[in-house]
Amino acid sequence: MNDPLEMSDIPVKDRFALIIPVYNHEKKVVDVVREALKLGRPVFVVDDGSTDASWEKVKAIDGVTVLHHPVNEGKGAAIMTGFAAAAPVADWVATIDADGQHDPVDVLNLIRAIPPGERPIIVGRREGMLGPHIPWTSRFGRHFSNFWVRLSGGPAISDSQSGMRLYPLPETMNLKVRARRFQFEVEILVRARWRGIPVLEAPVRVTYEPGDQRVSHFRPLVDFLRNTGTFSRLIVMRILIPSYIRKKMG
Repeated sequence: MNDPLEMSDIPVKDRFALIIPVYNHEKKVVDVVREALKLGRPVFVVDDGSTDASWEKVKAIDGVTVLHHPVNEGKGAAIMTGFAAAAPVADWVATIDADGQHDPVDVLNLIRAIPPGERPIIVGRREGMLGPHIPWTSRFGRHFSNFWVRLSGGPAISDSQSGMRLYPLPETMNLKVRARRFQFEVEILVRARWRGIPVLEAPVRVTYEPGDQRVSHFRPLVDFLRNTGTFSRLIVMRILIPSYIRKKMG
């Protein structure tokens, strides 16, 4: 990877901001936000109805724009709120999970991966996700999601569940993504492929220390049913609706 603190090779015209969706991440979110602010770009934190001290802690950080959902609406809804807030000041937005698994400086690797003249979605391919210390839910979910994304007509990528991504605005705001919880992040990849927006990957680091008490909101039964519903809807659309119509639908 390139020196993460070297900003000189990032084109000035490619304005970018950072979005951090938060839901009950009081132990990690302050460190994540402070590291993101070191990039010197606008940072938008969207508190999605947290019931712990996340909201109060983030409000106390200078230099960050904090947005708030009174009740939990889902990660996708938080990201969309961030998109709308960032659109006036950014051509690109990077999303970073608030649980501390990402190093915000790796956003620069995503930016460097933009091909000249193109406006793709760049997904951060998490390196080191095969070790025994990685939660089984993360390892299983990654392979499960990759398969169904491809079956739905989405891109053939290796880490469709990564929360570190770079999105072009306003293109991704105009994709008609219906999911508003975790399923948002897979549906937007499928709809981007339908629309003809390239989806690429770039390597990023991930931190999962043995015994790490990271907050997880994964609920096996509920999220399995939601995933099944989202992928079933997308697969049916792929089968029944011609590709030239789906391209217009986004």
